[in-house]
Amino acid sequence: MIEKMLKTYVAVRNGDHDKLLTKLGNLGVVHLKPIDPSQAVAEEKILSQLEHIHRALQILEATEPQGVAPDIDPVEAANEVFYIQRQHAEYESRLASLHRQIEQIHVWGDTRLEQLAALKEAGLDVKVALLNAEDIAKVKADCIEVIVDEEDVQQLVMAVKRDGEVEFPEEAHVLALPDRDAPSIREEAHQIDAEIKKDRQRLHELAHLEDKIRGQELIYRQKASFSKARRGALENSDLFAVQGWVPAHQGETLAEQLNADGLNAAVQCFEPLEEEDPPTLVVYPKWAQPIKALFQVLGTTPGYREYDLTPFFMLAMPIFTAMLVGDAGYGLIFMLAGLFSYKKLKKVAGAPAPQLIIIFGLATFIWGVITANYFGVGPADVRGLSEGLAGVMQSLGLLWREDAETGRNLVMQVSFIIGCIHLMLAHLRRLVAFWPNQLALAEIGWCMFIFSMFTLVWLMFFGPLIPTNITVGLLVAGWVIIALFCHPVKNPVKRIAIGVLSNLMSISNAFGDMMSYIRLMAVGLASYYIASAFNGLAGGVAGSMAGAGIIFAILILVAAHALNIILCLIAIFAHGVRLNMLEFSNNAGVQWSGVPFSPFRNICSET
Repeated sequence: MIEKMLKTYVAVRNGDHDKLLTKLGNLGVVHLKPIDPSQAVAEEKILSQLEHIHRALQILEATEPQGVAPDIDPVEAANEVFYIQRQHAEYESRLASLHRQIEQIHVWGDTRLEQLAALKEAGLDVKVALLNAEDIAKVKADCIEVIVDEEDVQQLVMAVKRDGEVEFPEEAHVLALPDRDAPSIREEAHQIDAEIKKDRQRLHELAHLEDKIRGQELIYRQKASFSKARRGALENSDLFAVQGWVPAHQGETLAEQLNADGLNAAVQCFEPLEEEDPPTLVVYPKWAQPIKALFQVLGTTPGYREYDLTPFFMLAMPIFTAMLVGDAGYGLIFMLAGLFSYKKLKKVAGAPAPQLIIIFGLATFIWGVITANYFGVGPADVRGLSEGLAGVMQSLGLLWREDAETGRNLVMQVSFIIGCIHLMLAHLRRLVAFWPNQLALAEIGWCMFIFSMFTLVWLMFFGPLIPTNITVGLLVAGWVIIALFCHPVKNPVKRIAIGVLSNLMSISNAFGDMMSYIRLMAVGLASYYIASAFNGLAGGVAGSMAGAGIIFAILILVAAHALNIILCLIAIFAHGVRLNMLEFSNNAGVQWSGVPFSPFRNICSET
């Protein structure tokens, strides 16, 4: 059910703005709407500090606590982590630069510039050149020293002449002194390495404060929320006012709750105008609570004036999941995964997440049993090993058939039947919403049209389900009813013209929507054949490699079925969710265009 919303305005004396925001935050029932959205941004100082804390937590999450926990403020610790991380990036950049410098002056070896400077101060102007070994004798100088002597490369020669200039042969390449020498560059690199090691050790010590820093993150998130709320409000020297949305049943008591502690607040609530778009608060039925986890993952919300499809998703998704996965063994794994990880998942994502996994697993297990598919093994595969086990599997496999093609056709028929029911339920939901408006009659026409489209698809694949003339009659009658009542204006010509033209695309899409449900059979069948093929491969390996073959066969089975399970999980979102979010939702008139109801809360009080 989509909760009814009221537009609310709350005003207090300017001096009470902090008290009002604190009270609203504690109540957590008002979805604030800024007066001027361009101003509704938290202070830069708060956002900057929040970014530092968030980045620090990302770093500390991957850092093992070691050493002694430092006795410093958590915010100071977060800033230090952020500074170390930024400094580390600068260190890495500097090391890369030093490495390039070393490569550029590699011909100088370990020559120290300070030694050359000392010689120059003593009156000896040293010259350095690159030349071949056989050309060294041609150098005219008082002293010649080979600095770098490597085979197959030119040699670096240092030469000095007391009187006059050193004369090198034409083949020599005289070098200018580099800005830095290799020993000093290495010394700087060693110093940087030492600083990096020191910083890493410091991070291990700061990791002890991760929980305290996380607490500060909540505090700064609240500061940012309060800053954004205040800057988005109406404020002058006398008045401070906010506007927003509140659930109707809570709007009735909002003024009383705000004024309970002596806050003198003026509160007014109004029905939303037609052009306004309130946020959407979906109240899930208790039995459908698990499907909330799926909507949280998808991040989709129906529009305020659309319909709540929660019950339909809760019924359809387990069925679709079961058919897409199609394996009792995989279903058992899903159930066990949900049961064993229940507490952890509940803590991280709430109770609906593990509950939905368990429900999906149970539905998949049941479907796998009635189709006699256990990790890609069916009755025919075990008949040679155990007639009794094959008989049990076959008796439970209500939809299993000895002839594979007959079995495929039976599952395909189930897929189309489910598709027809699913799409008709979408229009029946709209019929209930429109009743007693004439628009409800158009939904009856849609139900007739979809059923006739279902019989047409059945005719194409399996032969006539009902007489063909009845199928054609239902198609025509449904189209006429749709055209007459989908746009009920008084002018009959305009009514029919608009009715026909506005539904051409939807009517042409009806066939494609019905055909989409064949994926339930196709994907589930693909999953079975993948599992069966790897089972055969593992069996062949086990039979051909003696003792070691058993180990390889087990490895193949584990890896192959793990991969197949991953593909099944992808299929749930690629196909199961699609059938609900596109085919079903389009027919139900839901575009998922809503903004979720997000009340202003005191974040710290929630912890």
